Amino acid sequence: MTRIPEQDRDIMEKAIYLPMVLIVLNRDLSVVETSPFKLKKPYQELIENTMKAVQKELAEVKQYMKKNKLQVIETKRDDAFTMFMFLYKGYEESHNYFNPRIRNKVQELIESYFLKKHPSQ
Repeated sequence: MTRIPEQDRDIMEKAIYLPMVLIVLNRDLSVVETSPFKLKKPYQELIENTMKAVQKELAEVKQYMKKNKLQVIETKRDDAFTMFMFLYKGYEESHNYFNPRIRNKVQELIESYFLKKHPSQ
Protein backbone atom coordinates (compact mmCIF):
# COMPACT_ATOMS: atom_id res chain seq x y z
CA MET A 1 0.00 0.00 0.00
CA THR A 2 1.40 3.34 -1.02
CA ARG A 3 1.33 6.43 1.18
CA ILE A 4 1.75 8.70 -1.81
CA PRO A 5 -1.46 10.34 -3.05
CA GLU A 6 -2.33 9.56 -6.68
CA GLN A 7 -1.76 13.15 -7.86
CA ASP A 8 1.76 13.26 -6.39
CA ARG A 9 2.56 9.79 -7.70
CA ASP A 10 1.50 10.92 -11.19
CA ILE A 11 3.85 13.90 -10.92
CA MET A 12 6.68 11.64 -9.76
CA GLU A 13 6.07 9.30 -12.68
CA LYS A 14 6.26 12.27 -15.06
CA ALA A 15 9.73 12.90 -13.60
CA ILE A 16 10.60 9.42 -14.90
CA TYR A 17 8.89 9.58 -18.30
CA LEU A 18 9.48 13.15 -19.51
CA PRO A 19 13.31 12.96 -19.56
CA MET A 20 12.96 9.75 -21.57
CA VAL A 21 10.61 11.50 -24.00
CA LEU A 22 13.27 14.19 -24.50
CA ILE A 23 15.97 11.57 -25.14
CA VAL A 24 13.83 9.85 -27.80
CA LEU A 25 12.89 13.15 -29.46
CA ASN A 26 16.52 14.29 -29.47
CA ARG A 27 17.59 11.08 -31.20
CA ASP A 28 14.74 11.39 -33.68
CA LEU A 29 15.73 14.98 -34.44
CA SER A 30 19.27 13.80 -35.24
CA VAL A 31 17.87 11.14 -37.56
CA VAL A 32 15.66 13.68 -39.37
CA GLU A 33 18.58 16.10 -39.76
CA THR A 34 20.76 13.44 -41.39
CA SER A 35 18.02 11.75 -43.41
CA PRO A 36 17.35 12.21 -47.12
CA PHE A 37 13.92 13.85 -46.60
CA LYS A 38 13.07 16.28 -49.32
CA LEU A 39 11.44 18.66 -46.83
CA LYS A 40 13.06 18.31 -43.42
CA LYS A 41 11.86 21.55 -41.88
CA PRO A 42 8.28 20.49 -40.97
CA TYR A 43 9.58 17.40 -39.17
CA GLN A 44 12.31 19.34 -37.40
CA GLU A 45 9.83 21.99 -36.26
CA LEU A 46 7.36 19.37 -35.04
CA ILE A 47 10.05 17.66 -32.98
CA GLU A 48 11.59 20.92 -31.71
CA ASN A 49 8.20 22.37 -30.69
CA THR A 50 7.32 19.13 -28.96
CA MET A 51 10.64 19.19 -27.12
CA LYS A 52 9.93 22.74 -25.93
CA ALA A 53 6.52 21.69 -24.59
CA VAL A 54 8.03 18.66 -22.84
CA GLN A 55 10.83 20.79 -21.34
CA LYS A 56 8.28 23.29 -20.06
CA GLU A 57 6.22 20.56 -18.42
CA LEU A 58 9.34 18.91 -16.98
CA ALA A 59 10.38 22.24 -15.43
CA GLU A 60 6.94 22.51 -13.81
CA VAL A 61 7.21 18.94 -12.51
CA LYS A 62 10.67 19.60 -11.03
CA GLN A 63 9.46 22.83 -9.42
CA TYR A 64 6.44 21.06 -7.88
CA MET A 65 8.63 18.22 -6.63
CA LYS A 66 11.14 20.58 -5.04
CA LYS A 67 8.40 22.63 -3.39
CA ASN A 68 6.70 19.50 -2.01
CA LYS A 69 9.87 17.59 -1.03
CA LEU A 70 9.41 14.79 -3.56
CA GLN A 71 12.25 12.85 -5.14
CA VAL A 72 12.64 10.00 -7.61
CA ILE A 73 15.87 8.02 -7.75
CA GLU A 74 16.61 5.14 -10.09
CA THR A 75 18.06 2.40 -7.90
CA LYS A 76 18.33 -0.65 -10.15
CA ARG A 77 17.92 -1.60 -13.80
CA ASP A 78 18.02 -4.90 -15.62
CA ASP A 79 16.68 -6.24 -18.93
CA ALA A 80 13.09 -6.50 -17.72
CA PHE A 81 12.58 -4.02 -14.88
CA THR A 82 13.72 -0.65 -13.59
CA MET A 83 13.38 0.09 -9.88
CA PHE A 84 12.89 3.58 -8.53
CA MET A 85 12.97 4.90 -4.99
CA PHE A 86 10.21 7.45 -4.39
CA LEU A 87 10.97 9.82 -1.51
CA TYR A 88 7.77 11.46 -0.32
CA LYS A 89 7.92 13.85 2.63
CA GLY A 90 10.21 11.59 4.64
CA TYR A 91 8.79 8.27 3.44
CA GLU A 92 10.65 5.93 1.09
CA GLU A 93 8.88 3.59 -1.30
CA SER A 94 10.34 1.26 -3.91
CA HIS A 95 8.49 1.02 -7.20
CA ASN A 96 9.32 -1.54 -9.86
CA TYR A 97 8.46 -0.69 -13.48
CA PHE A 98 8.34 -3.20 -16.31
CA ASN A 99 10.62 -1.77 -19.04
CA PRO A 100 8.13 -2.39 -21.89
CA ARG A 101 5.53 -0.50 -19.85
CA ILE A 102 7.92 2.45 -19.58
CA ARG A 103 8.57 2.33 -23.34
CA ASN A 104 4.83 2.18 -24.08
CA LYS A 105 4.12 5.12 -21.77
CA VAL A 106 6.88 7.19 -23.41
CA GLN A 107 5.43 6.35 -26.83
CA GLU A 108 1.94 7.30 -25.62
CA LEU A 109 3.22 10.65 -24.33
CA ILE A 110 5.00 11.42 -27.60
CA GLU A 111 1.83 10.62 -29.55
CA SER A 112 -0.26 12.84 -27.29
CA TYR A 113 2.21 15.73 -27.68
CA PHE A 114 2.31 15.31 -31.46
CA LEU A 115 -1.49 15.24 -31.63
CA LYS A 116 -1.78 18.16 -29.16
CA LYS A 117 -3.90 16.08 -26.79
CA HIS A 118 -1.67 16.69 -23.83
CA PRO A 119 -3.32 18.33 -20.79
CA SER A 120 -0.58 20.96 -20.35
CA GLN A 121 -1.14 22.39 -23.82
